[in-house]
Amino acid sequence: MAMDPLDAAMKKCGADAFVHYATGEEADMRYLTRFVMHDPFVFFKRRRQPGTIIVPQMEAERASRESTTSVMTRTQAGLPDIVKKEKDPWKAAAKMIAGQAGKNLLVSPALPAALLRALEEHGHVIVDNGTVERVRAIKSPGEIRLMQAVQKKTERAMALGISLISHATVKKGILYHNGAPLTSELVRIAMHKQLMDEGCRAVETIISCGEDTAFPHIIGSGALKPHEPIVIDMFPRDEASGYYADMTRTVSKGKPSQKITEMYEAVKEAQQIGIATIKAGVSGADVHNAVVDYFKSRGYESDTRGFIHNLGHGVGLQVHELPTVGPAGGALEAGSVVTVEPGLYYPGVGGIRLEDMGAVRARQFAGFTQFEETLIV
Repeated sequence: MAMDPLDAAMKKCGADAFVHYATGEEADMRYLTRFVMHDPFVFFKRRRQPGTIIVPQMEAERASRESTTSVMTRTQAGLPDIVKKEKDPWKAAAKMIAGQAGKNLLVSPALPAALLRALEEHGHVIVDNGTVERVRAIKSPGEIRLMQAVQKKTERAMALGISLISHATVKKGILYHNGAPLTSELVRIAMHKQLMDEGCRAVETIISCGEDTAFPHIIGSGALKPHEPIVIDMFPRDEASGYYADMTRTVSKGKPSQKITEMYEAVKEAQQIGIATIKAGVSGADVHNAVVDYFKSRGYESDTRGFIHNLGHGVGLQVHELPTVGPAGGALEAGSVVTVEPGLYYPGVGGIRLEDMGAVRARQFAGFTQFEETLIV
């Protein structure tokens, strides 16, 4: 049986234990504990032993029900006695941790610097190089099912947003809905409300229109217009599980310019090339470069205009995580969940982006996204 990755990392550097300190919203902590607490708390794992969290007494019962780790209160860890003599909170926390976890520690790269320095007063401290982040990149079948469920909810919200656009009327060069201008804000609110009804939370959903679409992360505001590209990019998180989905569609109410239509067809083909190239063992760089080469063959740049970002990224407890599907991407592994999101962006003309999500398999990309790609609605 393969050694637990954290145990292997501890053995390699001679550490007694691995230590992390963060809120339960932080991705590594949520993965390690499956416990969400909005104040930071301690996780430690000794070699060849299960993990333990140290929480306030008021959280102990909830933690014992929800966490996948052992639970210890701060009182049980000796903190009340420690703070009688040590008034510096970081030094007090470090003394408590060292007393439970040991003197030679492997710590998370996200550990607060003040706590790291305080721990160094008790022994040898080594900063880990991202072991948990790499483990998180390979999803279990259960995690895959959770993410597929979030994707379905995302698609229903996308359908609502596009329906509002497709059923809008055109008056004085802008879209109208129920007698009022249809704005990015109104579409965004409608989509977010639906996601909330399904137990998801979305923020910063992009609904940009016209020339704003030439800038990938402009969120969009104001009245939407006909015959212009409208980019809808959403990345909601399921509140119960913490897992994200990520999806983008570009639509136009009525036929857009010939340049936009040609860009759309090129992006759609580029996405299929990326999807067809993905499988375990192929590097993220090779997948990205296959799309770059295709765009070049069609006369589109890949520098300061045209295709100006990575082809994709990992998704999980963070919306952007390992692996990388871009110039720096290494070999993809089966079980990773990644996006494929080519785009073209030309100031003064507009932008196009299409994004689907799915799992890397031994021989192919297993897409989660089932939503159609249609420019004119």
